[in-house]
Amino acid sequence: MSERIKLSRSHYVDEITEKLAGSEVKLAGWVRKKMELGGLTFVMLRDSTGVIQVVFREDKIGKEKMKEARKLSMESSIIVSGRVKLDKRAPNGLEIEAEDLKVVGYAEEFPIKPGVGRKFMFDNRHLHVRGRRVQAFLRIRSELIKAFEEWYNSHGFTRVEAPTFVGTAVEGGATLFEVNYFGKKAYLTQSSQFYLEAMIFSFDNVYTIQPSFRAEKSRTKRHLTEFWHLEAEMAWADLNSMMDIVEDSLKYAVEKVCERAADQLNILKRKFEPPSGRFPRITYDEAVEIAKRKGVRIEWGDDLGAEAEKAISLEFDLPVFVTHYPKAAKAFYHKICPEDPRKVVCADLLAPEGIGEIVGGGQRIDDLNELLTRIKEENLDPESYKWYIDLRRYGTVPHAGFGLGIERTARWISGADSVRDVVPFPRTPTRINP
Repeated sequence: MSERIKLSRSHYVDEITEKLAGSEVKLAGWVRKKMELGGLTFVMLRDSTGVIQVVFREDKIGKEKMKEARKLSMESSIIVSGRVKLDKRAPNGLEIEAEDLKVVGYAEEFPIKPGVGRKFMFDNRHLHVRGRRVQAFLRIRSELIKAFEEWYNSHGFTRVEAPTFVGTAVEGGATLFEVNYFGKKAYLTQSSQFYLEAMIFSFDNVYTIQPSFRAEKSRTKRHLTEFWHLEAEMAWADLNSMMDIVEDSLKYAVEKVCERAADQLNILKRKFEPPSGRFPRITYDEAVEIAKRKGVRIEWGDDLGAEAEKAISLEFDLPVFVTHYPKAAKAFYHKICPEDPRKVVCADLLAPEGIGEIVGGGQRIDDLNELLTRIKEENLDPESYKWYIDLRRYGTVPHAGFGLGIERTARWISGADSVRDVVPFPRTPTRINP
């Protein structure tokens, strides 16, 4: 582990071990729980790394400090100095025998209590994020992002950033957030894809991790209006090589999360094993037959909705790629399938346990005339896509790419009920505060 910055403390809670028994330490944190027993005050002190019991005795800290200790309330912020003591009765067999106390901030009655509803918790998300379960979800998310960065940085990808304000739709006009950009019409980006495609001509393989915005009025457990997107584009790539990259990077990231965030998964009582073995690859046609067999009402040509994706994903123990969707179900930039012009060369990755799609991608159109034809077929204005079309005019190459939803993937790993649980401050059609 790299060296931590220790402000106002000598140790973090997770650094307190039996080896420190008898040693003096200084901790900074918040009161998770307080109890009075036999003239002693017991405080469960939490910091960002864990919880430890602190015992206050008047003969150790004095009468005035003892009064302050007895006044402590849940979430009061404190700095405690004392000695590490072995005690089998204490959680984890360790406690701090306090020798000094500094109350940094007394807390009013904390509103987050057992039994409050989900709406109340999200209305008070700025306080709710202090809870152990929320912290566990967010640590898993953090480790997931870190692991993805490790994989892409170590496999020849260059990280780049794309603008948030854009003048061109990527995924279609129905889900665009329109903004006034100095008197001109602009939008919040739905995807960084087009900009990443431009960058492959400089760096071959590129990726980014940044927010995307979709003005979808969906209130499902898998949708947010602002979500974090891992997107990558690769020059000289086809559909199969794209799927290989998705699979290899996802396996690495999941394995590292399970290794580094094992304690967080235990807090959530989540039994999760990293996927092993190659991910199955089925066609859209096969996926439709599975969905129909399981009672989903779907016809060839329909996009796979949440019900169909759930039915298909429950058929497999591993994530499954679904390839070659109908042209009408996908965006204009996907390459037309040479064997069947009704279809495009694309793939979605569906996570198991009914989670559904976590990755969408495919081979991009690299031929100028084919791209112009598709733009016209979709009744789009070629002038709006002028710079994107230019990429096919000046040294075009076969290329492919994808986008992975960070929240959907974190939900799968953590077992969260909703994507809202795995983002610090979720944005939905009905929530923009806190």
